[in-house]
Amino acid sequence: MSAKKTVFTGSGCAIITPFTNTGVNFEEMDRLVEFQIENGTDAIIVCGTTGEASTMDDKEHLAVIERVVKAVDGRIPVIAGTGSNDSRHGLELSRSAEKLGADALLHVTPYYNKATQDGLIKHFTLMADGVDIPIILYNVPSRTGCAIAPATLNKLADHPNITAIKEAGGNIAVTAQMIALCGDRINVYSGNDDMNVAICSLGGIGTISVLANVAPRQSHEMIAKCLEGDYKAAAKIQLEALDLINALFCEVNPIPVKTAMRLMGYDAGGLRLPLSEMSPANLERLKGAMVAYGLIK
Repeated sequence: MSAKKTVFTGSGCAIITPFTNTGVNFEEMDRLVEFQIENGTDAIIVCGTTGEASTMDDKEHLAVIERVVKAVDGRIPVIAGTGSNDSRHGLELSRSAEKLGADALLHVTPYYNKATQDGLIKHFTLMADGVDIPIILYNVPSRTGCAIAPATLNKLADHPNITAIKEAGGNIAVTAQMIALCGDRINVYSGNDDMNVAICSLGGIGTISVLANVAPRQSHEMIAKCLEGDYKAAAKIQLEALDLINALFCEVNPIPVKTAMRLMGYDAGGLRLPLSEMSPANLERLKGAMVAYGLIK
């Protein structure tokens, strides 16, 4: 089988959603999109984990996707998070996002009810059969309790519409096995900012990044260096950002990154329950890392 269509190479930003007390701050959403594009981000991933999609109803979820598609206006790809632990619901969301102009879809593994590996194959095949745009699988077992095994990915890679995986399992050996099994039938994106260079060195083609919200230019340059084969320069960028990356994950994502965006002057809004504001100690840690990295004074 020939290599799959590539949705993007480089740094994709898993963008936050700026909320108001009653909904979404769409004007600030536009501003965030412009900040990303002006600073070299290669794709926008909307309504993912970082975007707090799990607290949106379908109307709001689709309105945010529609607004980002409009704001981006074809300049870079827009990938819409439409994953669900209800396969029927995921398919409905996916078809709606496709109609709104999303370039691709991000599908997380089913959470809470989980699935066997056979169930995952059936679930993702249903999603892929139901739309005409590429699907990026999202493997993040620390959140879902449900992991895509390398052998399962190898089977799913045969589907022409399943083109990539966002790999956030945190185990580089498993990632290597996935790439070894699937070859060019699946494109791999790092789902952990602290593993970007390592995953790209094994054949990954980019990142779906939380760091990119606050440091889009550096995130883009890190992956660009990887794609040029200059891993020494890429590693330097990643290591210089490591304290910041760790601070952005010192509490559950997206609590720190949304706080960081507010500290940078963006009207990022609050967090929706059950997420809550940062502890004072972790807030000071985040501020310190941001000052040291030059994001704030």
